[in-house]
Amino acid sequence: MTTAIRSKAPLRISFAGGGTDVPPYPAHEGGCVLNATIDSFAWGSLRPRQDATIKLESVDLGIRLEYTVGSEMELNGELDLVKGAIRRLGANNSHGFEIFLHSDAPPGSGLGSSSALMVALVGLVKEFKNLPLTQYEVADLAYAIEREDLAIRGGLQDQYAATFGGFNFIEFLQDRVIVNPLRINRDTLNELEHNLLLCYTGNTRRSDEIIKDQTTRFEQHNRDTTDALRDQKRLAIEMKNVLLRGELNDFGNLLHTAWESKKKLSSRISNCHIDEIYEEARKSGAIGGKVTGAGGGGYLLLYCQFQKKHLVAERLRQLNLIPTEFAFENNGMQTWRVHETSVGS
Repeated sequence: MTTAIRSKAPLRISFAGGGTDVPPYPAHEGGCVLNATIDSFAWGSLRPRQDATIKLESVDLGIRLEYTVGSEMELNGELDLVKGAIRRLGANNSHGFEIFLHSDAPPGSGLGSSSALMVALVGLVKEFKNLPLTQYEVADLAYAIEREDLAIRGGLQDQYAATFGGFNFIEFLQDRVIVNPLRINRDTLNELEHNLLLCYTGNTRRSDEIIKDQTTRFEQHNRDTTDALRDQKRLAIEMKNVLLRGELNDFGNLLHTAWESKKKLSSRISNCHIDEIYEEARKSGAIGGKVTGAGGGGYLLLYCQFQKKHLVAERLRQLNLIPTEFAFENNGMQTWRVHETSVGS
């Protein structure tokens, strides 16, 4: 029998504030986002071995790699997230092990799946090496590995959402991040959960080019981009306040306003296909919506009138799209241990 370590970290949907968590904006003006985790996860397993072999496997990417303890693990585009976590935390300097990973959503979905996977990886190695890390330290490490070690462009919100879980208003200040859990009335959450609709647009996207364009515009003092970022902050605060008051029609209208504002951050955030889907959804009964994540593809999040959500979903199906049901998830990254029978070397 072998004691294996498991982990899972939730994916998230973002409502407003996205872009204000992307450096260098937080250091200049401070950012904030409103987001919530959902019942889709990045999953991981680590099984110690008795020899010096290290095996890595990603179901989603269809990649299997094998190394020995102490090997360099070159960053070459194959499972670099996994290698980055192993290298940063020194997991490849003791005994052999096997890491197995998969996610409920593909990379490029706009649901923060890559960062959730990184958080799940940090959780695995944390347990494997008995590291006494707090939630903030786990999120900080996940951010540092992904954005600094691997130089993957992006913001800070996804790592903190996946680590802490729940409905959060997250502030990004010059020298720290503050996660503020929101105590939203249960009736409001039930209504919101019903009225929100996720729809896969059929295309994943690379967020780094969108983020690069947005960052360049901000650094060049582009007025549209700077004003849009400030609007995102203001709207994130307004949306938080109407949620706490249970004013969901206002929430839907603000979601629409936030999407119109977000498109000003970069011309790459939307396209004709997304705009057409969004307009058809609005005609069918959606009050507001946005593309989750950086934009350009992935999932479209819509807030619908209670009696018209099914009509919106039906119209999306007519457009050959896939509406997806979900529920809110209160828990952040979790790890646990199981006893399993060895399945060979």
